[in-house]
Amino acid sequence: MTTTEPACPRRTPFSFELYPPKTLDGGLALARTVEHLAAAGPEFISVTFGAGGSSRTASLDVLRSIRTSTSVDPMAHLTCVGSTHAQASRLIKDFLDAGVHSFLALRGDPPAGAVEGDAFLGDLGSAAELVQLIGRVSAEHEPYAEGSLVGLPGAVQLGRRHRPRIAVAAFPNGHPRSRSTTQDLDTLLAKQAAGATLAITQLFFHADDYLAFAERARRHGVTMPILPGVMPITSPARLRRVLELSGEALPSDLAIALEVEPDEAGRIDIGTDYSARLIRDVVAGGAPGVHLYAFNQHRTVLDVLHRAGIPVHDDRPVRHPIPDPLTSKDAR
Repeated sequence: MTTTEPACPRRTPFSFELYPPKTLDGGLALARTVEHLAAAGPEFISVTFGAGGSSRTASLDVLRSIRTSTSVDPMAHLTCVGSTHAQASRLIKDFLDAGVHSFLALRGDPPAGAVEGDAFLGDLGSAAELVQLIGRVSAEHEPYAEGSLVGLPGAVQLGRRHRPRIAVAAFPNGHPRSRSTTQDLDTLLAKQAAGATLAITQLFFHADDYLAFAERARRHGVTMPILPGVMPITSPARLRRVLELSGEALPSDLAIALEVEPDEAGRIDIGTDYSARLIRDVVAGGAPGVHLYAFNQHRTVLDVLHRAGIPVHDDRPVRHPIPDPLTSKDAR
């Protein structure tokens, strides 16, 4: 590049979150969604996982389809809630056996009717303990890597093993059960010390929420990348639901815009533009990428990336048509 040529814009990594289907029709729709999302070139696609393994088979089927039918890295969600060490180790090994080497380690929410202090977590008391367990089971599963030696047929060279990517949650506006900002940062630092390599934030509605949090985390000693989690909100009902679940403060500008717009297409346009502006602002402020909650649909999140100015195609195409995760012979 000469001094007269403009600098090439850096590629902004992006990733998506999906949840396992509950019906046959949902499985067929999700297969097509995965195909579109994978063709866009994400760094990974994560798949949620019910507490205590309640959606274990469905999650594993989707992850296996992503791994075998695309060139995208599948990421498995795992939670501490309700698991013994033996059960959690077994689940981790099942994912590793399926070729899944990326995880999102979460503590998880109390079951319905339980409160903090109740014995609902099982043997693992925190996400940091789950991170440690993932690292330990992974090391036992693959203690080293093997490779061939040029010129020596049949000879094997031992090398450093493939280490898992372990993501954890971060909370720009504080965890609902946290006592202070310092406690949130200490918890994130503990996850990093346990072996986490990446953090993904819960949703937020203003760029400064993420940027200020990321700066505080850096000053606190957190060195792993912190991906902003962006959730396109395209209806008043969805906004009310995510606020109920997350405890976030009402974003009045978005709420009013969605409420006064009578047309569904218009509400989708409002939510898409809102998320695109949010992504532009956090990326301009130094975010290392962006993670989008896709709600098992591809059109909105891909449109968000397009409006944010992030290219959604690269040289990693889908390898072959994706089997339906609910009906595939291999999935069963």
